[in-house]
Amino acid sequence: MKMPSNFARWTLLAAVMAASSRPVIARAETERPATFEAVAAASGAGGGESNEDLAKKTQNPVADLISVPFQNNFDFGVGPEDRTVWNLNIQPVIPFHLNERWNLVTRTILPVNHIPQLAPRLESASGIGDLNPSFFLSPAGAETFVWGLGPTMTFPTASDRQLGKGNWSMGPAAVGLFIKGPWVVGALANHQWSFAGWGKRSTNAFLLQPFLNYNFKGGWYLTSSPIITGNFSVGSGDHWVLPLGGGGGKIVRLGKVPFNISLAAYGNVVTPTDGPGWQLRFQVAALFPE
Repeated sequence: MKMPSNFARWTLLAAVMAASSRPVIARAETERPATFEAVAAASGAGGGESNEDLAKKTQNPVADLISVPFQNNFDFGVGPEDRTVWNLNIQPVIPFHLNERWNLVTRTILPVNHIPQLAPRLESASGIGDLNPSFFLSPAGAETFVWGLGPTMTFPTASDRQLGKGNWSMGPAAVGLFIKGPWVVGALANHQWSFAGWGKRSTNAFLLQPFLNYNFKGGWYLTSSPIITGNFSVGSGDHWVLPLGGGGGKIVRLGKVPFNISLAAYGNVVTPTDGPGWQLRFQVAALFPE
């Protein structure tokens, strides 16, 4: 019997929320491609959509598409000894149909981090970071101009004090984009302030991610989606990280499940003292279209 599509959505969202309290090793052992097959069967993956159409949907942060990206970020040149910091963001996107006019799109980021010893007095750390869910109310059926508004939150789920801030934070989030021919152009932004917690580090953080994508036939595309951040809880002069760069990707299919694979590099033209000089981003996303 085919399960309702919302069953797959709630299953994925509940699994990600629960994962923040599990050991890293346990999660790695339980989340296997078999889970993808089950969700793919429930949501009808492998339907009639072309690779080019799927590529455009993956570039739309509030698309009516279940996806589970695994985004690997390698930050090079961190600290006085120019170390490399690794971050894996598990960030499922799960849309819900509220009615014929509106969708609710959930975007959750569960970071898994490894920070080496950046200075003689600092220890290395590995584990789960702070969980960051966002919720966007977006009009259903929009084709040329798409937008979404809602709240974003950060929960203090880090397994090590170096991997999180130890406080609860919240703020507004918004996304808007144009889809015209091969182009998908837009931006996602949010701002968070801490309001509770036990950590000494308060949060006053801004994030802007503009994105520019050009799609070719067959699911190939060029992309630039730098993540610009402003951390206003630190001293003057170290607020901003401004990267420039880009890369490319392709939609591929393994059995009934399509995947979005991309690779991009960004150089930080503005970065805090001892901040990273550049970043390599490699992402694999499992897609579950209706």
